[in-house]
Amino acid sequence: MEIQVYHTLPEAARQIRQEVFVEEQHFQEEFDGIDGRALHLILYQDGVAAGTCRVFQGREPGEYLVGRIAVRKSFRGQNLGAALLEAAEQEIWKAGGSSVRLHAQQRASGFYEKQGYEPYGPVEYEEYCPHIWMKKKLL
Repeated sequence: MEIQVYHTLPEAARQIRQEVFVEEQHFQEEFDGIDGRALHLILYQDGVAAGTCRVFQGREPGEYLVGRIAVRKSFRGQNLGAALLEAAEQEIWKAGGSSVRLHAQQRASGFYEKQGYEPYGPVEYEEYCPHIWMKKKLL
């Protein structure tokens, strides 16, 4: 397993997000202006781009957001999502960040809780899919 960090949205990350969020989950508003200012991580498994996420600075000092965490279907069940999230947190720490927020699909909130994230606020809907805000302090 290898994780690479990019300052622009690489084609491999675009393809993974297209497969997971648009084709599998039927989201229509997958790509946005944040992609132009975010760091993009790609996890490679045996040389194949298997997963991706993005990281960008929040509004509060030291706050960063992680989003668009996606692992290709054929690579799921190997803890690659957890590895991506840990790598994102390391990038945030290196940039001087102290806290992380994310807007999780409610059905995936248990995964994030296992990674140390706590839910807060009401359930919100993005394209008819329930999401919950979650946060974590980096130590």
